[in-house]
Amino acid sequence: MIAVIQRVSEASVTIEGKVKSSIGKGLLVLVGIEDADTQEDIDWLANKIVNLRIFDDSEGVMNISAKDVGGDILAVSQFTLHASTKKGNRPSYIKASKPEVAIPLYEKFIKTLELNLEKPIQTGVFGADMKVSLLNDGPVTIVIDTKNRV
Repeated sequence: MIAVIQRVSEASVTIEGKVKSSIGKGLLVLVGIEDADTQEDIDWLANKIVNLRIFDDSEGVMNISAKDVGGDILAVSQFTLHASTKKGNRPSYIKASKPEVAIPLYEKFIKTLELNLEKPIQTGVFGADMKVSLLNDGPVTIVIDTKNRV
């Protein structure tokens, strides 16, 4: 799994002109799933995201997690995170899982995030044409690949 985590003041997902989900202070998480991903990847990534110390403490140092600040999470599936650009100018998405594999893993990821954060997670709609808006706070943007933990 690959995740792009952005600390936000606010974020939302709009589908067909209607806001599907929105959050205030928290994290916008774009997540890409590949066939090799397992429950172990889901557990590790969800725990890492919820506990990332990227919010400012009273001294202005990034030392507090989304869980600690009561932040929200908006998680959006994004197969394009697995784009390969090695050949030519048209990205290949061969590593990205097909919906029959990705949807159950994405749903498990959302449930695991909810368990770790101890509150509901806002989402987009898998496979939909989504308009994602955000106000990146910092800006703080972190990329995590579960296949590259070391």
